[in-house]
Amino acid sequence: MSQQLSITAEGTPNPNTVKFNVNRTLLEKGTANFKDKEAATGSPLPEKLFEFDAVESVFIGRTFISITKKPEADWESLIPVTHTMKDVLTADIPLVDEERITPNITFASGDTEIEKRIMEVLDTRVRPAVARDGGDINYEGYQNGIVLLRLEGSCGTCPSSMMTLKMGVENMLKAEIPEIQEVIQL
Repeated sequence: MSQQLSITAEGTPNPNTVKFNVNRTLLEKGTANFKDKEAATGSPLPEKLFEFDAVESVFIGRTFISITKKPEADWESLIPVTHTMKDVLTADIPLVDEERITPNITFASGDTEIEKRIMEVLDTRVRPAVARDGGDINYEGYQNGIVLLRLEGSCGTCPSSMMTLKMGVENMLKAEIPEIQEVIQL
C-alpha cells in the first residue's frame, strides 16, 4: 500500500519563494531549475505551475519544489498550486524532461586535489544547508584561487544571496582550503 501524498509549505529566506516539501522522491539525482515558462516546455510539473501568472520560476529538488512568485504578485493567487502539484504528482507521468536535470556534483579524473576538496565541502556541508532553504548550489569551476558557483532555486534570487555566498560559503571554503581567495556567483 502506497503512502498518502503529503505536501507542506514553508517560508524561505527569500520573501518571494515558498518551499513545498513532498513526502516522496521527485528526482532521484540532481535538481531541475526552470527560470521561466519557456524553460518548462516538455516538463509536465513546471508547465502546469507556470499556468499561474504569478509564478516567476520553479525549482525542483529531491523531495521539494520551490516556487518563486513575481515580485508584484501576491501569495493569495498561488494558493491553488498545491492542488495542481498533487494532480501532477499522482498522475503516472514523468515530472520533468530528463535533459533539464542538473546532476549532482561528481568528481572527474581531471579534477585537481583542490577541486575535489571544494566539491566535497560543497556536497557534504553547503548543499544540504542550501536545500533546506529551497535551493541548490552548483560548482562551475576553480581557477587561480577563485571558485565559481551558481546559486539556484530560492537562493538564486534571494536578497541575502550575496551574504550567504560571501559570509557563509566563501568563509567556509577559505577555512577548509587555504588556497581559495574568493568565491564568485555566476
